[in-house]
Amino acid sequence: MCGVRYLRPMTHTLTPDLAAKFASVALGHVTREWPNKMDHVLTGPEDVKGPRELHPIFYGSFDWHSAVHSHWLLARIYRRFPQGAQAANIRKLLDEQFTPEKVAGEVAYLARPSARGFERPYGWGWALMLQGELARHETEEGKRWAANLKPMADAFVQRFRDFLPIATYPVRSGVHSSTSFALKLALHYAHAVEDAEFENFLAAKASQWHVNDEGVTVNEPSQSDFLSPTLMEAALMKTVFAEGEFRAWFSKFLPKIPEVLLTPATVSDRSDGQIAHLDGLNLSRAWCWRLIRDAMVPTHPAVAKIDPAIDTLLSSALDHIAGDYMGEHWLASFALLALDPYG
Repeated sequence: MCGVRYLRPMTHTLTPDLAAKFASVALGHVTREWPNKMDHVLTGPEDVKGPRELHPIFYGSFDWHSAVHSHWLLARIYRRFPQGAQAANIRKLLDEQFTPEKVAGEVAYLARPSARGFERPYGWGWALMLQGELARHETEEGKRWAANLKPMADAFVQRFRDFLPIATYPVRSGVHSSTSFALKLALHYAHAVEDAEFENFLAAKASQWHVNDEGVTVNEPSQSDFLSPTLMEAALMKTVFAEGEFRAWFSKFLPKIPEVLLTPATVSDRSDGQIAHLDGLNLSRAWCWRLIRDAMVPTHPAVAKIDPAIDTLLSSALDHIAGDYMGEHWLASFALLALDPYG
């Protein structure tokens, strides 16, 4: 696996004040049940239930996966800034949310036959990312949260184990169906919990899908993208390969970096949930570029373009983390990925 090197200084950094702002935004919606966009298969009239009844923990934040990664954001900020302005509020919320009884309710939903494809693969990746974050906590409460949530994480690990062997092809998309994004987060989890067997299992699938990819044609962005299919695949393979192997692969995969990957996408209407995805695209591109750039030879000619592009991408989106709920219920998590990629 590719090692972590120190990042070059960026104009935008995760400060205690910015972390408190992100936490405040997330605390404002993780328990907000409505409006809600559910991923729920109805097999009969008995299945007509609301979000809180179906999901004891992750019923807020507009949709299940956003609730999961908003809890990840809160857990990450609590660990990174244990004396921060929102630390007490975060601790109180997570104590209330991550109880054995509530976790059992989430796991019971996953056991429904109709939930086999529930949140695949995006929510699967985020669920493991959350557990991976909790596994890094050294406080008594953090260890308790991790222990309580482990049954749900185990369920999603098993889902990856069951699904990947029958997944013949990757999904190279810029939305929730992206397999590169899900594998990247799952690999982060495997490394955090020191599950080398699962880590190798995931890496083997990523290599099977992508080791021979070269000369990629960049046709992005699409109107609803919040991920770059090109950069997300590269960020995944940066995790899979050793450093020298990644450099050789990347030079074939993307021999020339097009300006479109360095330029912020235009967001014309932030009240439209699909168009608002493009703010997330700008943030996730910054995240991917930070990961990719950190594995490049410092004298690589592209670095001189990538460094300012990261700041430009962040500048285009950071002022829009809050304001309209279509972005507010999820964008802070992507901003945190970009600002604290190795946190």
